[in-house]
Amino acid sequence: MEPDPRPRNLRELLEAQAEKFPNKTFLYFFDDARALSYAAVDCRVNQIANLFLRLRISKGQTISLLLPNIPEYVLCYFACLKIGAVASPLNIHLKSKEIEYILANSESRLLVTNQKYWPVVEPVRASVSNLQHLLLLDGTSSDTLNFPREVDKESRELAPIPLQSEDVAVMIYTSGTTGEPKGCLLTHGNFLSNAQEIASWLSFSEKDRLLCVMPLFHVNGIVVTMLTPLYLGGSMVLTEKFSTHRFWEIIDRYQVTSFGSVATMLSMLNQTHYPEGYLERLDKSGLRFALAGSAPVPPELMLQFEKKFHCLVVEGYGLSEATCRVTFNPPNHRRQPGSIGLPIGNTLRIVDENDVDVPVGQIGEILVQGANVMKGYFKNPQATAKALHNGWLHTGDLGYVDGDGFYYLVDRKSDMIIRGGENIYPREVDNLLYLYPKICEAATVGVPDELYGEEVKAFVVLKEGEIASEEEILTFCRERLADYKCPKSIEFLKEIPKGPTGKSLKRELMKR
Repeated sequence: MEPDPRPRNLRELLEAQAEKFPNKTFLYFFDDARALSYAAVDCRVNQIANLFLRLRISKGQTISLLLPNIPEYVLCYFACLKIGAVASPLNIHLKSKEIEYILANSESRLLVTNQKYWPVVEPVRASVSNLQHLLLLDGTSSDTLNFPREVDKESRELAPIPLQSEDVAVMIYTSGTTGEPKGCLLTHGNFLSNAQEIASWLSFSEKDRLLCVMPLFHVNGIVVTMLTPLYLGGSMVLTEKFSTHRFWEIIDRYQVTSFGSVATMLSMLNQTHYPEGYLERLDKSGLRFALAGSAPVPPELMLQFEKKFHCLVVEGYGLSEATCRVTFNPPNHRRQPGSIGLPIGNTLRIVDENDVDVPVGQIGEILVQGANVMKGYFKNPQATAKALHNGWLHTGDLGYVDGDGFYYLVDRKSDMIIRGGENIYPREVDNLLYLYPKICEAATVGVPDELYGEEVKAFVVLKEGEIASEEEILTFCRERLADYKCPKSIEFLKEIPKGPTGKSLKRELMKR
């Protein structure tokens, strides 16, 4: 059930739902068994928002958040949004110099963090001249942010602040695969639009409980498992870290109906050996499907997960510049494994290098248009003009559409291997390697070659207890791939380096 009337910004959304569902639990936190009602969340958010105002943070100014997946993260997000400040979530895996760059580039006035991340913040704090305050959730600094059990009467109220749908709500930094990270400016309207589209496409309702195991510094965690249940009056279940051994216990305890994931998580769950009868003892009857995104899910991995856990995997596609989700497979019999699905509210095009539409089935760049497309990049008009050329978001992703309108992601333009003039898409090789029964992870990259310009190299991780030779895997590939696509070498690793959202860090592999 959508909010009525439809909210114009995220402050209105939270306040409308707190009035409509005051005693219903919005946020469950597995790690310490906390449960916060809609009314309690709204009161706590007002308390923090008033603290931000006392620190002279005003509308349009940036507040950076460096926190793990804890309830205070959710509360701080909404405190920023309620006063019109711009929330800038920081990846918790960044090093000091990377944090310094983003704090300075975003013109952040305030950083909210905790003691765990003090060692990476402290060395660069003084060098960021725009950073006026640092609030520690669990420290003894003079600027300490406290969350008392009782909210005093005075802090329950928050003065009105004019907010428009086009006002910036969040500035989320890209991973910097093509240079320095860029701050995507996402508006209140972007988030409301995408949450509504996701909720409608997946037929979510106020009865749904979505598990958030994706990091809240990423759009997947923010939109799919925080804002979407809020939009409908549902609930979010939060845990600080993904654990294969606690995962199904969380599903059972909170009667989770859906969860956000990436291919790596599904693969880890596939590989975990549970005690005999363990899964059968847990109640998973309410679980409708796993939502997969951020990185492509090899079809073999997806089907293995569904067979083992009797849970449908619904794959989709999105990117930070489009707030979160652009496409989803239908959560029914029409789903096409291996496809990223159908547009859920966007208009998509597949074009050549001249922005001319290509025929059905032909590979080209994916362009996106819709209410969820970002406002632009912060302080980067050149990159904004390039990304939003002619009114279309140029994603940098390569794909195609079939005769039934289903879209398929092939690879990043930047990851494509060009060997002797032939285009090779690493994902095709990766998907084949996942079919080899001894392999649990694979990543293919292009390496310099004097004769062909680039040559194909694959990195693989074997399943626990398995032994395989380079030659047997190469033979497997030669029997199934054109010669020019086949890896010319295989390197065995204990693990594939990955970013926080589960994407293989192919830059790290290329450095090897």
